[in-house]
Amino acid sequence: MTDPWVALAADADPGERLHELRHAHEAFTSAGRLELPVRTVVGESWRRSARARVSPDGSALMDLSADDLEPYRAAHPLARAMPLIRELMGAYATDGEHLLAVCDAHGRLLWVEGDTAARRRAGRMNFVEGARWAESVAGTNAPGTAIAVDRPVQVFAAEHFLRPVQQWTCAAAPLHDPHTGRVLGAVDITGGNRLAHPHSLAFVQAVARAAESQLALLAPEPAGDCVQLNALGRDEALLVVRGRKVRLSRRHSEILVVLARHPEGLGGEELLVELYEDESVNPVTLRAELSRLRRLLGPGLLRSRPYRLAAPVDADFDTVGRRLASGAVAAALGAYAGPLLPGSRAPAVVRLRQRTTDQLRAALIARGDPGLLADWAYSPWGEDDLPVWQALAEAAPAGRRAALMARARGLDAEQRG
Repeated sequence: MTDPWVALAADADPGERLHELRHAHEAFTSAGRLELPVRTVVGESWRRSARARVSPDGSALMDLSADDLEPYRAAHPLARAMPLIRELMGAYATDGEHLLAVCDAHGRLLWVEGDTAARRRAGRMNFVEGARWAESVAGTNAPGTAIAVDRPVQVFAAEHFLRPVQQWTCAAAPLHDPHTGRVLGAVDITGGNRLAHPHSLAFVQAVARAAESQLALLAPEPAGDCVQLNALGRDEALLVVRGRKVRLSRRHSEILVVLARHPEGLGGEELLVELYEDESVNPVTLRAELSRLRRLLGPGLLRSRPYRLAAPVDADFDTVGRRLASGAVAAALGAYAGPLLPGSRAPAVVRLRQRTTDQLRAALIARGDPGLLADWAYSPWGEDDLPVWQALAEAAPAGRRAALMARARGLDAEQRG
């Protein structure tokens, strides 16, 4: 097989492959032993699923009630792309007895459409609108794994981590904001083993690209006098300036974050203190970085005496702060893609990262909404966050409370030990 993201080569025997995968799945879930012929993408996903304590005999959980689902998805950015996605995939799903599904960036299924009988069968494993299919809850599956690795991926039969899902095969591709590159969700095609073919992965990837192009047409880029800065959940910030996307180095990312927080500008000594832990760093080092950044950004954007940006900055971390200040906790969480420049040790970035995280976490705990708390707890940055797990256990419905309490107690023991 030449493409590691395709589950089954065109000339492979599905029955033989299925037998091998069932044996490998049993070896992993019973003894933690990863055996061939498990693909690397699947093996890594199985490990993530095990670390998240997903039970192979479990099921996806409902995150959005019927009352919550409709307003949430109506306001979601992907709602604007749904007419095109239906046009491209609807007949394929219905005629092939497949399902078309679109989820958000947290793995929650917002739309599940297609063949009536297939929908009925999928409902028995909770593959329904409002259910959460993130890897951290439902193990290895195409939409959840596509979001986790930010790549189109196909999952065949017993490659699924949950045994009740192993009668299905699916292919999914992530959907991105065309201007910021942020993952908005994923589009998925789910059905029988006939989908275990390279064509289904290529098809769903093409649909994702078409949907992103549609979003770009419906939501034009900001005016040229505004700079977009996306630094949450990434070590290298993405800058959108004058129609160009610029991926910044780690140091340039730190400089832009600090200058975005100080539109009035900073002197060289002030900027040096904000950026470097080592107080002995020579100012010449900073001036060289600023000179390289000025060339990268283009003329006129980075000014000096004091150092400042010549255009207003729309930063994703500021968006989170504004929404929290207005009491829009769910919207703030929706804008939070992860900790600010998580690998940075620049003093100003560390302070801002901690403040943003603490404020959002406190707002979530105060709100006590189990769905919002679950979004944080099951995220990569929240999987060891004991206060949030404790709050989730207290807020969850009675049927889920025991398992969540056990998870919180386990975390507490790990952190004490």
